[in-house]
Amino acid sequence: MARPETARRLIVNADDFGRSTSINQAVILAHTEGILTTASLMTGEPAFAEAVVLAREHPRLGVGLHLALSHGRAVLPPEKIPGLVNEQGEFSHRAEAIGLRYFMRRELHAQLRAEIRAQLEKFRATGLTLDHVNGHLHFHLHPTVFRILMEFTDEFGIRRMRLTRDPFWLNARLAPGRWFCRATHAMIYRCLSGRARGALERKGIRHTKLVFGLLQNARVDEPYILRLLAQLPPGDSELYSHPSLDEFKHEFDALISARVKAAVPSAGIELIRYQDL
Repeated sequence: MARPETARRLIVNADDFGRSTSINQAVILAHTEGILTTASLMTGEPAFAEAVVLAREHPRLGVGLHLALSHGRAVLPPEKIPGLVNEQGEFSHRAEAIGLRYFMRRELHAQLRAEIRAQLEKFRATGLTLDHVNGHLHFHLHPTVFRILMEFTDEFGIRRMRLTRDPFWLNARLAPGRWFCRATHAMIYRCLSGRARGALERKGIRHTKLVFGLLQNARVDEPYILRLLAQLPPGDSELYSHPSLDEFKHEFDALISARVKAAVPSAGIELIRYQDL
């Protein structure tokens, strides 16, 4: 039976799963004691193996790939992708600069393809169901990276992907400040998501209508979530955050807040995973 047009369903995701023990613990607690339904796994990070064990112990948690091509560690050794990483196997933290390099320098595309494949293969080797794919700093929507990902959809069973589009005018009602930064990010990702949408639809890859969290930039706190739940548009949406027990504890606290947990059923919102789309 078709869902009513007014139905509201929400994926609540944690990015950076596997980056540290603090993040891993926050993810599991936010899932078992809060509203978290999915997490995005970084395959090159130090706490990756721990995250995989935890994910296997909590099969209701939908786990996807958080593709890292900036601000993280590669899976391949540096000598195989010297144009992408330093001698320690780390990607640059200068996201804008490397985004331009990935687009302009065609000689890097083979290295990008090899690293993207390696991260997909490492995720597949865990035996976990691939709930979704997205990118660290949303690099999965970078034109070059997105094109390469589309080459791998059938081979790796990519059936759901984050289409990052956080509506500016709704966000303006939910949170104050940082107007130029928020407006700029909203415009950039509206363009990138618009460019990607057709390819996803042609391949039958599902995504939510809206994605919330982009314009908050580590400010997904209790007041924001409560306002979002009250004004969540009809249809399928995603809220992503970065819970941890140290750096972003306020985001973890928001996900396990008694007020937030009570607000979900009160607003008639169904919590889902990407695989439920």
